[in-house]
Amino acid sequence: MFCYLANSSQWKKINRLYPNFWKVARNLRLGLATDGINPFRNLSTNHSSWPVLLVIYNLPPWLCMKQKYMMLSMMILGIKQPGNDIDVYLSPLIEDLRKLWDEGVDVFDGYQNETFKLSAMVFCTINNFLAYGNLHGYCVKGHHACPIYEEDISYVQLKHGRKTVYTQHRHFLKPYHLYW
Repeated sequence: MFCYLANSSQWKKINRLYPNFWKVARNLRLGLATDGINPFRNLSTNHSSWPVLLVIYNLPPWLCMKQKYMMLSMMILGIKQPGNDIDVYLSPLIEDLRKLWDEGVDVFDGYQNETFKLSAMVFCTINNFLAYGNLHGYCVKGHHACPIYEEDISYVQLKHGRKTVYTQHRHFLKPYHLYW
């Protein structure tokens, strides 16, 4: 069952680690979402588009994924996907996010008619496994593609299909698990 992120262990851990951050209700917890899309729905085209969105998680669950509360921070366009060079494209955004975390920025609150210091943090990233590899600089292909178990993963290389098949997953499950 899905629960709202404010009730998650990660949210509570951040509250413990950074008490000055969570005490200010206006501080933002952001999710960074990206993935490549084919804007023309034509698989034969050599065009790649990578929207980079920021999602505000301070909002109630029925609002945080609404379009009007998401920020398109950049669109990476090109002949091919950015791949491991995505950090070059993201560097201006990372600088801004680092400034929001380290110093904060002065923002005017029109409702309360006052200026306050706004801080923000990237709470999580939302992406598929391949984009995860690009964003985090991790190899997600080949024999040791699992970012959690790395060297402890069991695999077989198929002779004729040139595919890697991962085997013996069940030993990671708890005893008496449904799939054990």
